[in-house]
Amino acid sequence: MAYETNRHANTIMPMSMGRSRVVSQPYDRPLSTVFGAPAKEIDTPIFDEEYDPVISTLRFLDFRYIRFYYHPAEYRFLQCTGWKDPSWTSIKALRIGLTAEERDFREQIFGPNIIDIQQKSIPQIMVDEKQDRYSISKVLDFSKAVLTLSIRQCGVLEKSPTSNVMSEWRTIQSHDLAPGDVYEVSDPSLTQVPCDCLLLTGDCIVNESMLTGESVPVAKTPTTNEALASLDISAPSVQPNVAKHSLFSGTKIIRARRPQDPKDDEAVALAMVIRTGFNTTKGALVRSMLFPKPSGFKFYRDSFRYISVMGIVAGFGFIASFINFVRLGLPWHAVIIRALDLITIVVPPALPATLSIGTNFALSRLKKEKIFCISPQRVNVGGKLNVVCFDKTGTLTEDGLDVLGVRVIRGPDLSDLLTESSSILPHRSYERDPTVDYRANRYILYTMATCHSLRIVDGELIGDPLDVKMFQFIGWSFEEGSHNAADIEMDRDYGSPSIARPPADFSPDYNDPDPIGKPFELGVLRSFEFVSQLRRSSVIARQFGDPGAFVFVKGAPECMKDICLPESLPPDFDDLLSFYTHRGFRVIACAAKHFQKLSWIKVQKLHRLEAESDLEFIGFIVFENKLKPSSKGVITELNQAHIRNIMCTGDNILTGVSVARECGIIDASSPCFVPRFVEGNMFDPNARLSWENTENSDCLLDENTLTPIPTRGGTDLSVPYRNPNYSIAVTGDIFRWIVDYGSTEVLNKMLVRGQVFARMSPDEKHELVEKLQSLDYCCGFCGDGANDCGALKAADVGISLSEAEASVAAPFTSRVFDISCVPQVIREGRAALVTSFCCFKFMSLYSAIQFTSVSFLYTSASNLGDFQYLFIDLLLILPIAIFMGWIGPSSILCRKAPTSNLVSLKVLVPLLGQIGICIIMQFVVFETVQFQDW
Repeated sequence: MAYETNRHANTIMPMSMGRSRVVSQPYDRPLSTVFGAPAKEIDTPIFDEEYDPVISTLRFLDFRYIRFYYHPAEYRFLQCTGWKDPSWTSIKALRIGLTAEERDFREQIFGPNIIDIQQKSIPQIMVDEKQDRYSISKVLDFSKAVLTLSIRQCGVLEKSPTSNVMSEWRTIQSHDLAPGDVYEVSDPSLTQVPCDCLLLTGDCIVNESMLTGESVPVAKTPTTNEALASLDISAPSVQPNVAKHSLFSGTKIIRARRPQDPKDDEAVALAMVIRTGFNTTKGALVRSMLFPKPSGFKFYRDSFRYISVMGIVAGFGFIASFINFVRLGLPWHAVIIRALDLITIVVPPALPATLSIGTNFALSRLKKEKIFCISPQRVNVGGKLNVVCFDKTGTLTEDGLDVLGVRVIRGPDLSDLLTESSSILPHRSYERDPTVDYRANRYILYTMATCHSLRIVDGELIGDPLDVKMFQFIGWSFEEGSHNAADIEMDRDYGSPSIARPPADFSPDYNDPDPIGKPFELGVLRSFEFVSQLRRSSVIARQFGDPGAFVFVKGAPECMKDICLPESLPPDFDDLLSFYTHRGFRVIACAAKHFQKLSWIKVQKLHRLEAESDLEFIGFIVFENKLKPSSKGVITELNQAHIRNIMCTGDNILTGVSVARECGIIDASSPCFVPRFVEGNMFDPNARLSWENTENSDCLLDENTLTPIPTRGGTDLSVPYRNPNYSIAVTGDIFRWIVDYGSTEVLNKMLVRGQVFARMSPDEKHELVEKLQSLDYCCGFCGDGANDCGALKAADVGISLSEAEASVAAPFTSRVFDISCVPQVIREGRAALVTSFCCFKFMSLYSAIQFTSVSFLYTSASNLGDFQYLFIDLLLILPIAIFMGWIGPSSILCRKAPTSNLVSLKVLVPLLGQIGICIIMQFVVFETVQFQDW
């Protein structure tokens, strides 16, 4: 059974979908090769003609650089969201590559791997300008052309990667790559990833700042069969378990290493193409720049309505003038031309240009401050922000945390704060006290040496700033991925991904300093990376000569309690944690366990939950997280302007409250209430919460109204009542429970009173922004982009702190790594908004005055001269409009934001009043002149 979609192949037929055209090409392949495998019964053959018919002709159209294919069974154009090569079942199958014939078919479906912006011809631009009511502007055309050329220059990547076609290596241009091709990543000439792909062999370190705004290089590891099974190439975002194996188009390759296979000296790092062209993440970035998300800003909607009303007025003027000219007996061509002149007068062609002048000047000023914008409409929206959410680490506080010290378990209690690595475990055995058990000290030292995701590039450690500071604190050395570096017994064929070595004078155990005579070193056999949902990371490491292995885990103290043996936890665990977090320190808990015997094969088969269970708690690592110098001043400035500030962080809630008080998000005298579950948990719809004051647990909030209530007789609760501006701090699990099961009153009160949202996952940050917007807040979000992409995109104004000039993470990108960019964006937004309103009123008044003047002249078959029109437009109106938009913002943020409602008494009364006065005065002058003898 075959579908005949078109009798004539290779024809192009016009469609009614915008300016897109349908392209028809001969195909003669099953439908599943375009739309994916069809849903069918288990006993149905794979290529049953009833379920998977052959289509003789492939029909598709490209709309906004997204390709839609005609589905003959559903009679409509669809994206190929269900496509996935059925042979992608294992890593071994992926390495085969494509045949030349299959690659041609893939290119026919997905198009070339090129991000090329089609430039409009002059006739197309003229047609566009005729059809667009609001963008009749030479300035916007020029800006669009510059943007298009800029994107075109950065979008076309002409590299020559080496591609594997059915085990035959060929050198091809990057635009010839198709999904399923396998190419060499370790080629020295390849400095940028040409498409979205999966890493098959070797390892890679890339800079993804263009996509996420995160300036820290990201390490990529070879994909697994589990990740391959969950791969969905049509999803708008890549799943976290797949992203760590994915290389994204346009990202810079910092280092690509060949796999260390002693049996194959010519082994290379391989990657398989999964998405090309505009289907890639870089393509999504370019599309977002060309077709930004509609802001829905009221000013733009009102301006369209105003222009429509003015068009109706122009229509009445046209009819009246037409009748008047016919009455005066003018020629028909003069009647039509002069009557049509009134339309261009009432709705002047320069109106949209003058409205965009203020925005363009604001963009220029922001660029000088190293703030870049890919969505100009968001500039005006920035002027209406009334709440701004901030990430904490790297945004409000410094990226680089300093290790304050370590608290190690010693007997039932924790030791004093150890501020030097040598005080954790003295290097020489004779320096150690024989009466002290140093086992926990060794374990926490080994955890700091191995439990990280650091890499070495050009002799420099790169990775998470916290891991870098932690490793530098202990003074060990690190060697990455040398399979001969650690002669691990029974496993020398496999080697060790990384090796941690102590200083030369280090002795591991005073009873047995060095029984074999070889240097002490720890080899990492397997790593479990940090997962935001689990809030921890772990490694399996082996000491030289030990047939067993260690599991070292570090993570958030709250989650570590659940996976540690209860008897290993000190009684003052919560008190010490509260002590440090109340003072703004960041605390990481560490735990470990030892397997007496564990082979390399068993290590690779060990499940994460099994490895991270029944652990022995060994201590805390305390980090000092300092505020950035500008944070407090910026928060104070925003508070004075009555712009609400919210901290949204993944850190501990008490640490968040402490930092919020330090920077001014929470007033120093304002009580802060934190909820906790007293019955049930986050999965229990009938759970109950208790809202307690962080400074005095006797002060509570009513669980139904979130207002302060007395709970115990004799308790002085006057402080919350004297200061009604109390704040609320919420953790991610309680936020989730309130959203899912809480009452609307509690949810809204939490959103209005909440100042700190801690332990928030990326999805919860995104949802918080949406919930704030549902309360009619104009919400901004400022973050470093690492875990904030969803929130940055969802916010009305998202500002990413990044080294990249353009990031898919947010419409605004600041290359100054502090929050001083936030008031700057708000100031420029307010200036652009005010100048837009002023220009709009000025141009409307000018149009009304000229409309009145010309209408009076038409009554006597007269008109303004051509030079009079030019003089008014070019010398009187345009310069004033330009200089009006050129005015910069005030250096002080006022409490009262400018109006964004064009149809309001504040705007219409002065405008209509001025128009009325001008009409009356012109009428009086015109009638007076009629009675003059001259």
